[in-house]
Order: sequence, then structure tokens, then C-alpha cells
Amino acid sequence: MSPLYFAVRAFECLLATSLLLQTLEFLRLRSVQQTNGLWRWRIQRGDLAHASAPLQKIFDWLYSEPIHRMHLLLRLAAAASLYMGSSIVSATLLFFSTIAVLIRWRGAFNGGSDFMTVIALTGLMIAHWGSWLVSPVLAWQAGLGYVCLQTMTSYFISGAIKLFSKEWRNGIALPYFLDGGIYGPLAADSVFRKRSVAIACSWGFMLWECAVPIVFLGTSVALLYCAIALVFHLLVFAFFGLNRFVWAWVASFPAMVYWAGFY
Repeated sequence: MSPLYFAVRAFECLLATSLLLQTLEFLRLRSVQQTNGLWRWRIQRGDLAHASAPLQKIFDWLYSEPIHRMHLLLRLAAAASLYMGSSIVSATLLFFSTIAVLIRWRGAFNGGSDFMTVIALTGLMIAHWGSWLVSPVLAWQAGLGYVCLQTMTSYFISGAIKLFSKEWRNGIALPYFLDGGIYGPLAADSVFRKRSVAIACSWGFMLWECAVPIVFLGTSVALLYCAIALVFHLLVFAFFGLNRFVWAWVASFPAMVYWAGFY
């Protein structure tokens, strides 16, 4: 089997896992989106008051409880189908389903993981719709290339922004950032409150993120970079409970590994 085949299958299966977890979470949230729920559509629709009357009617229909539930179940089935291989139908359905969900949540439900999901699904759309214009091999290379480029850019910009921040360079920002974790502020004697440790961790993260172009040195380097990235995202999950981030970012790794060995 070719490297492209393995990259495509790994990409599809990891993306399927990410989408399934997201959709199951949305299904569990339905209890707080119904008539007496905290996030019921009657309240959320106020954020779309600027939309035209016909568009508001479409949104009212789409986000009504029966249709919303049907939409999520259809999304669940489409996500599961990726384990057997994606198609132009599943790719298109999942892309526009994601856009519809994000509109309800004013553009983002879980921040970066939502945008990474859109990036992955855009790559999937490029691969399938592009096959109408060029060969499937070239279309898939373009789709994975898009995901690779967007992922690398995200890492690099994240690191560069920190480098320009005095608070990140001198280690002040890290403990302040971790104080917002799901388990409350860091303990007074936490190792991350030590200035030397905070500086070392901050510079380690910043340099690692900015060094993302090294993945093009070869497949082995890309695999090592992705392994470190996995540890990083697991730490984010441990401190902030952002489980979506782990799977949304991991789904992009096959694209980076494939393009690292392309040359």
C-alpha cells in the first residue's frame, strides 16, 4: 500500500473519532437546549436578529428540537461512515453540518478545536470535489496539503505570538494561564510557580511551536514532532478538560507526516 493510502485512512479514521465525540457531546447537551434549557434556541436566536426574515425562518426550522435531533443523528451516522472510507456525500454533509452547528453557537462552540475541525473537513472536501477536476491522487494530495499547511501555520503563529509577549518570555504568563484550569488555581507550592520552571516550560513551548517547519526534514522528524504535540495536547486536556482539542489536532497529524515524506 502507498504512503498516500495510509495517510488518507489514518486521516479519515482519526477525523471520524473526533467528529463522533463532538456529536455525542452535542446530543447530551440537548437537555439544556430545549424549551426550559439554559441554551434554548428562543434565546440563542437573538444573536441572529440581524439576519433577514426568510433566513431567520430557516434557522428557526433548522434549530427546532425535532430537526436539530435528526440533524445530529445524521451527522453521527456520517461521521461513523468515515471509518469505512469517506465519500463526496459524507464530506459535504459533515462540512455543512459543522457550519450549521457553529452558527447556532455564534461561530464557535469550543474555540480552536472547532476551527481545526473545519480545516480537516475542508481538506476532505478538496479531496473529493477536486477529484472532478484532477486525478484522485492529486486531489487527495491537495486536500492533505491544505490540512498540513493550516496546521503548521496554527502552531507557528501560536508560538510567534507568545515570543512577542514579554509575559510569556519571562515566565509570568504560564502560572497565570494555568490558574484558569478546571481544578482551580495552582497550589501555592506548585512547581509551575517557580520562576525557573515557568521560564523553561514557556520557552520550550514557544520554540517547539515555532520550530514546526522542521517536519519537512523527513518522516521520522515529523513523527517525533507529532508525538510531542500529542503530549502537549494531552497536558492541555489534563489542565483544562479540553478533550476536543486532542482529537481535532491529532486528526491533522497524518497530513503533516505524509507531506514530510513527500519529497
